[in-house]
Amino acid sequence: MKYNNIYLLVLILILSGRSFAQQTPAPKQSEPITIVGATAHLGNGEVIENSLIILENGKITEVIAANLTKRQYPGKIINAKGKHVYPGIIAPNSTLGLVEIDAVKATVDQDEMGEMLPNIRSLIAYNAESKIVESMRPNGVLLGQIVPRGGMISGTSSIVQFDAWNWEDAVVKEDDGLHINWPDSYRRGRWWRGEDPGLEANKEYNNKVQKLSDFFAAAKAYLNGKKDYTHLPYLAMEAVFKGDKKVYIHVDGEKEILDVIQFKKDQGLEQVVIVGGYYSLDVAEDLKQNEIPVLVKRPHTTPEVAHEDYDYPYKLARLLNDKGILVAIEGSGQMERMNSRNLPFYAGTVAAFGMDKEEALKLVTLNTAKILGIDNTYGSLEIGKSATLFISEGDALDMRTNILSHAFIDGREVSLETHQTELWKRYSKKYKDQKNN
Repeated sequence: MKYNNIYLLVLILILSGRSFAQQTPAPKQSEPITIVGATAHLGNGEVIENSLIILENGKITEVIAANLTKRQYPGKIINAKGKHVYPGIIAPNSTLGLVEIDAVKATVDQDEMGEMLPNIRSLIAYNAESKIVESMRPNGVLLGQIVPRGGMISGTSSIVQFDAWNWEDAVVKEDDGLHINWPDSYRRGRWWRGEDPGLEANKEYNNKVQKLSDFFAAAKAYLNGKKDYTHLPYLAMEAVFKGDKKVYIHVDGEKEILDVIQFKKDQGLEQVVIVGGYYSLDVAEDLKQNEIPVLVKRPHTTPEVAHEDYDYPYKLARLLNDKGILVAIEGSGQMERMNSRNLPFYAGTVAAFGMDKEEALKLVTLNTAKILGIDNTYGSLEIGKSATLFISEGDALDMRTNILSHAFIDGREVSLETHQTELWKRYSKKYKDQKNN
């Protein structure tokens, strides 16, 4: 009886473990894959009707109209006639894999104590087994920039692909950028302290900007000195000063963005990206002159003040693009981890409010890849680039028709099943059976 109880306990543990286990990542591509007949949206603005795309050894080796060649199709052949093929969508400024359940503290690893934390690396906290990460793939979101939160300098992000055993397998670009939360020049009064809840000037603004400048100055002095002691935050700044690491500055206000531009000049920073940039249109010429791209917030939101156009968030990306600024879309905000899978539909909304659809696609593919510095490998369907793409039954920017049949990451065909699709099938069957009974 004692041994029977032990066996029963072991069986329960095994079965419960399987219910929470990660899907096994796809194996390395072992044979060529030919996708024929699909409408190919290359991500660079071009479209090929009735396309022929060949994937070999994790790379794209052919992208051409199928009627322009009579060559024999190699390897596994996917007949995608009537379907659409797109480059894998990229989610910038995301906390995917850093938080699993907001209400369970042990699963939250997006923030560390302190204000100046350039040495904090999001990559080593990334959970490749996250069920939330897994749920991105059915919408075509196959890569992401994993970003820490909190503090004035949050830390360093990395770029990963969404089908891996662990963070070492997932990494695409390690420690790609430093993230700074720029202070606000205005703040709302704290009503719980008896203050007027309206906007008022932030008296600490200049002090906070100066504090950031002082940290940069101290880091430069340390790196140029004898280094008699180890200071990890200062050492982490070395790649920034050399220009090897981008600086992502999270900022929205017009004055604040102008101050960021001056800060870039004062510190001699080569690569600065504005994240958020709600009022970036007001200083578009300054951003263009200083070659600063913008990752705009998700358009599915409301205007921040009453006098703005109701559709300002919907058309901001288009207006910035029209000004000649390199722009892409990020999905931060409330429920940001789940919002990341809506990136193709954010681009669809921008297209619905005046932007050419193929240009809108760039907002979540090639433009994002350029801003993140991975466009030599990802972001578009071009010969020599990674075979990271997906096939959709219809328009990927329309939530009604973006139904994936296949997805590939570096040539590996990845699963489109997730915890959520399993539940959908389970309960669809339940109610169907109840109706039949």
